[in-house]
Amino acid sequence: MWSGDELDLDAYLARIGIRGESRGGGGGELRPDLETLYAVHRAHTGAITFESLDVMLGRPVELAVKAIEDKLVHAGRGGYCYEQNSLLAAALERIGFEVSGRGARNRTRGDALTPVTHAVLVVTVEGQPWLCDAGFGYQGPREPVPLGRPGAEVRQGAWTYRVREEPDGVLVLCFLRGGTWRDLYAFSPQRYHPVDYVLLNHYSSTHPRSAFIGRAIVQHPGDDLRRTLVGRELVRLHPDGREERDTVAPEALPGLIGREFGLRLPERDAAELVRIHRAGD
Repeated sequence: MWSGDELDLDAYLARIGIRGESRGGGGGELRPDLETLYAVHRAHTGAITFESLDVMLGRPVELAVKAIEDKLVHAGRGGYCYEQNSLLAAALERIGFEVSGRGARNRTRGDALTPVTHAVLVVTVEGQPWLCDAGFGYQGPREPVPLGRPGAEVRQGAWTYRVREEPDGVLVLCFLRGGTWRDLYAFSPQRYHPVDYVLLNHYSSTHPRSAFIGRAIVQHPGDDLRRTLVGRELVRLHPDGREERDTVAPEALPGLIGREFGLRLPERDAAELVRIHRAGD
């Protein structure tokens, strides 16, 4: 389903920093077990930055596996949820995992009812479902989150998550931030397929109300510090809930994206990034 047979798995593993010594069984082939799922998910979220710069630049976002591989693996770029989780799904499928998609509603915007625009994955290991999500930016999980134990708190380094179940069967991923539990997103049991993500991707990359239109969004969920750049505002989030906020001059954006997020933009893209944000002043 996820075109895992088309993925250059060795190139992907090299991109996220997994090599022979990290593979299950003392250097052998990766196996579809929980140890491997944790290792791949954590390595992916650590290595590949969340970013939607192509949307800002007015370029189409391609979801064919080879197109995603060219961009996120070979070109060293990042991507947003449809790209990130399609790539992760292809890799996990290639390894032998059972992977299905879900569509989620963002709940970080207060009480507003948002459309289903976020793509997540459910991976089944030994009969148990796990939420896998490499594409929710700086607040997203670094590792799989169990879905079979609603309410259980899951510690991931300095950060804590839990999944709660609502009366209608909707599952909600929650994030402990500054001592307060906050909803990140909610999703139903309905399965989504790659073709569904094509439709959602079209909305997110072209609709004038999309949050990704006309501004840079670059994020990374670090172990001890989480960073997000939205437009010209850089926020550093600490585990205790403290935030450091800085406004970045348009001319400083390309350098900052390189230093803080490890993305090196071609000169033409850097110039367009500066131009767009100057125009917003």
